[in-house]
Amino acid sequence: MKVFCGRANPVTGSVEWQEEDEQYDYHQEIARSSYADMLHDKDRNIKYYQGIRAAVSRVKDRGQKALVLDIGTGTGLLSMMAVTAGADFCYAVEVFKPMADAAVKIVEKNGFSDKIKVINKHSTEVTVGLDGDMPCRANILITELFDTELIGEGALPSYEHAHRHLVQENCEAVPHRATVYAQLVESKKMWSWNKLFPIRVQTKRGEQVIVPPSELERCPGAPSVCDIQLNQVSPTDFTVLSNVLPMFSVDFSKQVSSSAACHSRQFDPLASGQAQVVLSWWDIEMDPEGKIKCTMAPFWAHTDPQELQWRDHWMQCVYFLPQEEPVTQGSAVCLVAHHDDYCVWYSLQRTSPEKNGRVHALRPVCDCQAHLLWNRPRFGEINDQERTDQYVQALRTVLKPDSVCLCVSDGSLLCMLVHHLGAEQVFTIESSAASHRLMKKIFKANHLEDKINVVEKRPELLTSADLEGKKHALDFRESKEAEPHPLWEYPCRSLSEPQQILTFDFQQPVPPQLLHAEGSIKLRRRTVAGTHTASRPCTSSAPRWTPERRWAALRQSAMSWSSIPALEMLPWISRCQTPWAMGTDPHLLRNKVAREAPGSEWCDFLGRKVKAPLFSGPGLASGCRDLFLCIFALSAPCSWCGGQHGLLDEFGA
Repeated sequence: MKVFCGRANPVTGSVEWQEEDEQYDYHQEIARSSYADMLHDKDRNIKYYQGIRAAVSRVKDRGQKALVLDIGTGTGLLSMMAVTAGADFCYAVEVFKPMADAAVKIVEKNGFSDKIKVINKHSTEVTVGLDGDMPCRANILITELFDTELIGEGALPSYEHAHRHLVQENCEAVPHRATVYAQLVESKKMWSWNKLFPIRVQTKRGEQVIVPPSELERCPGAPSVCDIQLNQVSPTDFTVLSNVLPMFSVDFSKQVSSSAACHSRQFDPLASGQAQVVLSWWDIEMDPEGKIKCTMAPFWAHTDPQELQWRDHWMQCVYFLPQEEPVTQGSAVCLVAHHDDYCVWYSLQRTSPEKNGRVHALRPVCDCQAHLLWNRPRFGEINDQERTDQYVQALRTVLKPDSVCLCVSDGSLLCMLVHHLGAEQVFTIESSAASHRLMKKIFKANHLEDKINVVEKRPELLTSADLEGKKHALDFRESKEAEPHPLWEYPCRSLSEPQQILTFDFQQPVPPQLLHAEGSIKLRRRTVAGTHTASRPCTSSAPRWTPERRWAALRQSAMSWSSIPALEMLPWISRCQTPWAMGTDPHLLRNKVAREAPGSEWCDFLGRKVKAPLFSGPGLASGCRDLFLCIFALSAPCSWCGGQHGLLDEFGA
């Protein structure tokens, strides 16, 4: 089996996809995935268990055996819940072999091997019959095939096939139903993640404005969802234009269709403004009566904001309308939700689509290339005027009238900044043909096609001949991290003051050897390191908060650290308690594992890693960058017993 894995290009900082073969250590990919977050989602686990127990009881009350089909079993948690709730047998389907192998071990270790069969296949390949994977159809269907968008992981085709071939008619389903909600808003901040705004540059000749090409302004954008923690977005960043609207529901206990469809809701705008963005989320009801509900609603739409569950594997959706449209308070309009088998998108119409005949609008397709090359944070970076002003200020300190500048960043507008600031000649590297075409469009819209030289080549292959034999006086690269999660989205508490660790001078050649730095970080308060197995009830015999389990906090007041920067710009922190290790060498990180706190447990298949991007800023242009480190403690409740177990995670900041 082969899969595509994301890798950071150490030169450009961009994410590239590489195909890995059967020998690849897939545990590293599992560690970076959302498995740990799902398994620690107490609200999700409790609601699933309540729904499963109720479904098993309803089947038993009818005098039938409870035969469960669990599609996408992962670690096997939901299957073990089903057997614990009284199911007679469970067929656990998992297509990802490393995960299926882990599920077999977990099921065996928990003593459920006689009642759970793990099937390492895609659900559409599972057979039913005497010689098949299942001797007969199941009467209880359990799945967790949902992403932030609900259907983005192929839930609809999987349900459609399961009802036709794998489960009985009128079977029980957990969850029983899902409902998608939407709210129309105006938000300049979010809209800046989708469109290129005019960029203003203050120069000696006055204000220069970099304008987007007309193609970018007309482009409907990409249909891909932008998932975000809406609870962390300031209410001042958007204006609500509609109430929360239930857009459509899916009943998972009946035959499901994956065909394209649209659902419209007419409403009167709450205020006048520019309709730009649709905020969306969903909830799932675990039982037919809707008494057991798990919701992704943000705090302003939650029935009980005090019971909000922090989760990162399910968030909320931001969708961008193809074009911003004015709406007037009191003048009714229709919000239309379109979906196919994997994707959801929205449009705004003045009348119902059933009346005007536009029942199935086509999925928006980017025809300007920008939405295919720049992700949402990248649009936001480019549109950040304050960020641009800082770059301009930094560039002024090093630019001279005879400067020959080389920009080493795909899809960067820095080359246009240095031209407007008076550089004699500007070269910019675009390593892909698509990025080259996009930049040509932007240059042409600003009448700079003859002023900036584009070199279509990877930076490491650059030669002096590409620069027309000229020695460049300024070589700079834009800060472009490989899609780090914004730290403001995470409710963490700092345990230390920021501390400068390393300084990089980019005016000097990159050292060929690895750099090494050691020191200590003093904690501001005590904490306990360690983690626990989330796939079954906690079995540690050590009482909580004993002196033994306080070992890290009581033995030392400082945490030793080690940092080894290399060209790879995406370091990871691996299985670290105290002391912890940080660096860019994956072999170092894999081998440098601190011993665990007494009484704690660790799942090898859940080798949790925390992404630690090296943040940098406009200081790059003037030739220096500092690396700072902060430590944050995340306290998470046990998924089964509800107790607080210390988790110590490290973030580069």
